[in-house]
Amino acid sequence: MSTVPSGKPELADMKDEELLSAYREGHTDVFRTLIERYRQELFNFLVRFLGNRAAAEDIFQETFLQVHISADTFDVEKRFKPWLFTIAANKGRDFMRKRARRPAVPLDAPVGADGDRGQSFVDLLKDDLALPDENMEKSELEDRVKGAVEELPDHLREILLLAYFQKFAYADIADVLEIPLGTVKSRLHTAVGTFAKLWKKMNPKETDT
Repeated sequence: MSTVPSGKPELADMKDEELLSAYREGHTDVFRTLIERYRQELFNFLVRFLGNRAAAEDIFQETFLQVHISADTFDVEKRFKPWLFTIAANKGRDFMRKRARRPAVPLDAPVGADGDRGQSFVDLLKDDLALPDENMEKSELEDRVKGAVEELPDHLREILLLAYFQKFAYADIADVLEIPLGTVKSRLHTAVGTFAKLWKKMNPKETDT
C-alpha cells in the first residue's frame, strides 16, 4: 500500500491520478481533496450547462458519488479530469432529457440563495465571454447574449462550454463527449457558426457595415 502524506500542502501537490490511486488503496481522506480541487470549476460548468444552480449542486454530488463507485475501474495511466467531466456531462444530459418537457429556466433567472437576487446565468457567462463591444451598456449586452445562447441547441452549448470556458483540448473534449476527434472539430465549428448567425440575426445594425 502506498503512503499518503498527511499534511495538506503535500496532498495539494499530488496529481489527481495519484489521489484517486491512493483512495482506491484505502486512504479515504484524500477524496475530499479531489472534491475541493474541482468544486468551483466543475460546479461552474454544470451551472452554465444546466442553467440551474440547484440542479448543478445535485449533479455535482451525483458525479462524485459515481467517481466513488467507479474508482476501481479508472485507468490511472490516463488523466482524471476528462473522466470526471465525462461523468458530469453524461449526468447533465440525463437530467436535461428528463426535464425536456418542462419549461426551460430563463437565463436571467437568479441563481443565488433563496431570497437573494444574486447572480443570473448571464452574470456567470459575462466574465468569460469576449465582449463584442466593451463600451456597450451592460444591460443591453446581457439581453443580446441571453437571446443568442437560449437559441443554441444543448449539444452546441455543451461543446462551446468545454472548448471556450473550460479550455479543454480537442482530444479531451472527444473523451468527455465520447465522440470522434473529427466530430469534435465539426461540431465546434457548427456551434461557433450557429452562434455567429444568431448574433447577426439579433443584432443586424451592429453587423451590417
